[in-house]
Amino acid sequence: MSSNKNVIFLPRMRPLPSRRSVVVSVLDVGSTKVCCIIAKLVPGDEEDLMPGRSHGIEVLGYGYQASAGMKSGVVVDMDQAEQAIRRAVDQAERMAGVMVETLLVTVSCGRLQSEIFSATVPLGTEGVTEADIQRVLAAGSTHTATEGRAVMHALPISYGLDGNRGIRDPRGMMGRKLGVDMQVVSAEVPPVRNLELCIERGHLQVESLVATPYAAGLSTLVEDEIELGVACIDMGGGTTTLSIFVDGQMVHLDALAVGGNHVTMDVARALSTRMEAAERLKVLHGSALPSVVDDRDFIQVPPVDTDGDLPTQVPRAMLTRVIRPRVEEILEMVRDRIVASGFAGRVGKRVVLTGGGSQLTGLSETARRILGRSVRLGRPLGISGLPEEAKGPAFSAAVGLLIYPQVAQIEQFEPRHQRRGLKGRGSYLARVGQWIRESF
Repeated sequence: MSSNKNVIFLPRMRPLPSRRSVVVSVLDVGSTKVCCIIAKLVPGDEEDLMPGRSHGIEVLGYGYQASAGMKSGVVVDMDQAEQAIRRAVDQAERMAGVMVETLLVTVSCGRLQSEIFSATVPLGTEGVTEADIQRVLAAGSTHTATEGRAVMHALPISYGLDGNRGIRDPRGMMGRKLGVDMQVVSAEVPPVRNLELCIERGHLQVESLVATPYAAGLSTLVEDEIELGVACIDMGGGTTTLSIFVDGQMVHLDALAVGGNHVTMDVARALSTRMEAAERLKVLHGSALPSVVDDRDFIQVPPVDTDGDLPTQVPRAMLTRVIRPRVEEILEMVRDRIVASGFAGRVGKRVVLTGGGSQLTGLSETARRILGRSVRLGRPLGISGLPEEAKGPAFSAAVGLLIYPQVAQIEQFEPRHQRRGLKGRGSYLARVGQWIRESF
């Protein structure tokens, strides 16, 4: 195990002020699209909000562009990625009438890794205090997987007193030893740093980095699912991510470098057409399930060379035969990851599919068969002001970033003098000034 001085913490935001409205800007950089949303988080009464949330969300502006310079969540062309981010942020700024300075950003690159660590600290003669909880959280968050990785999240799952586990809030309780089971989410530093560099080149600062599967789960899952156990599968263009929630907390996440773009590439190769045409065919005519009429229905396939060749006619069954194996392969990989997580039994029969790739016809039925669980399509919940085209599963991670500040207080925030991000995060006074500007 590494000592605390060797642990690299990715930037994390402070909890929201409970009585003030705050303007928050978020950025979801995916392999298919780049989405920026500017919203006001307004404190509200519990009865008026969804369970687990402390603020209402009012969207002020949004912008989204086709992604460029990204592959499977990794930056492959710095200039192209920077320009796509600039355009999306500029579009949101113009609509909101607000100048963006800092952003919450999703991360699906860096081979996300989830590990559970336990830590124990001795207690005094008084009951458990907030200071005791911070001590045990600090002890748990000193763990890091391997050299070259950075801690993105340090989430307490449950506490224990003198070996009695499963305590959610030990404050005020008596005991000799306080323990915690903590999930530590880490990522490889170089790909995450490259993403941060793209954003900083646009004169923007990253306030916090949030794992994409965590954000997707926050926006699409309801309270009963999170309590009873559920797996959230976010199928994006270049990645498919998995998050598992049990007893009100995320307990595991994973990421696969395969997604909807790989299905599109299979179609383009099999039917000898351009990627743009293959994507259109997949969306309009594609299915993960065969149909009795597929052999009788014909679709028109544009040629690669638009100057010479004429479009060809192929039965829809051929398109289905291309799509189905890849979709089944992705779902089988997800199933294996759920089993390997050790939480397969806790997930029970509940799975939520979200992300742009989840909208493929017949995917839910195929997932039920392969995963052996009930499956529903997840959309962002509890948000107003988004246009209809931005209310679908493709925007789940972006909306989850707006919910993350409302639950960030459960994370361990290391003292500022110990904070070691990927680079200097700016002075304390500068960050206080920024908070004042956003809060008033």
